[in-house]
Amino acid sequence: MIPPEEHASLSEPPPGPAVAFTLRLGQALHRYGTPAHRLEEQMRQVSERLGLEARFFSTPTSIFASFGPPEALRTSLIRTEPGAMDLERLTLLDALALEVIQGKLTPEAGAARVEAILAAPTRYGPLITLLCWTVGAAAAARLFGGGPREMGVAALSSLLIGVLEQLTRARPTTARVLEPVAALLASALAVTAASIIGPLSVQVATLSGLIVLLPGLGLTVALNELATRNLISGSSRLIGAAMVFLQLAFGVALGGKLAELLPPALPLPAPEPLPLWTALVALAVAALAVTVLFRARPQDAVWIILLGGLAFGGARFGAQGLGPELGAFVGALLLGMASNALARLRNRPSVVTIVPGMMLLVPGSLGFRSLESLLARDVLAGVGTAFSMVMVAVAIAAGLLIANALVPSRRVL
Repeated sequence: MIPPEEHASLSEPPPGPAVAFTLRLGQALHRYGTPAHRLEEQMRQVSERLGLEARFFSTPTSIFASFGPPEALRTSLIRTEPGAMDLERLTLLDALALEVIQGKLTPEAGAARVEAILAAPTRYGPLITLLCWTVGAAAAARLFGGGPREMGVAALSSLLIGVLEQLTRARPTTARVLEPVAALLASALAVTAASIIGPLSVQVATLSGLIVLLPGLGLTVALNELATRNLISGSSRLIGAAMVFLQLAFGVALGGKLAELLPPALPLPAPEPLPLWTALVALAVAALAVTVLFRARPQDAVWIILLGGLAFGGARFGAQGLGPELGAFVGALLLGMASNALARLRNRPSVVTIVPGMMLLVPGSLGFRSLESLLARDVLAGVGTAFSMVMVAVAIAAGLLIANALVPSRRVL
């Protein structure tokens, strides 16, 4: 359902079907997570091909669009809220823009198609989404070095958080407190499990349970926007990601206080380390879960898993020679080059494989651990981990930018 302020902005567009289509397309792309530099470039290309003189400016919560010569501008302001990533709708909108640019559709028909794409039901229902929250957290726990206990606790806490997210989605006032409440729940559950079922890594269980909420992708996108000179949008996203980190850290600190009220864990033998093949299975499961959570089409799942594995493997291999921070550069470079080459072959947006692959590289876990260290008064460790987080994010952004220069994609998205 379109929010009231967005519906109002769409109900009376500026005169002219070309302008109306450009505004509707830009708003739809913005709603589904398109970064500022890609959004502005897509709108510029569309308006240019439709014979419009236009200028665009995007922030995470608004779009400014001016049409006409500088001495007689007509400006539209569209107020938006950052929406969830929807790769299928982004693919459909990208194909629609190409059809209008090539003259296969009129702007009037294109605007109607935009509304049809927005009104279409979501491909994946709540049950399969909750399943992906659960298995994604368990897979993350394995990739973080956890064992069966950490995987089970992370899966349970992520399932509960997923139910909470679906219950609060329709209520903006309660949805805004999801992060601290979820962090409190994950931390309390991990501490309680450590006291009842035996020793486990509370940090790994908590971190994995919150993996879907960690703003590592937002941090990387923010630095990418800053690198492309979209300073206002990048700064806004950077502050937004920092606020989410702080809310999660606050909730974890509250949940951690339960450790003082519960009896100590019983001494049990440490579990045997899991074999290597379980990490490979966890990587494939994590990539498949991200495919559903980012609402990609089922036919794209195989490519997402393959390129996600390439990015993760490249990062691990690069870390052996360049260190863990700069190893992410190798993974992002391989991911970007392979995604752009695949996009050229399939004539599809490269974002379909880049965004899920980035989720296996983003430094959200480092930011979380940095705040945990600071809350524990370990300032040196906290600052060091925060620096590593920034270095990983910068390395990912640099890898994607260089990949775009080496293997440019034909499409904006």
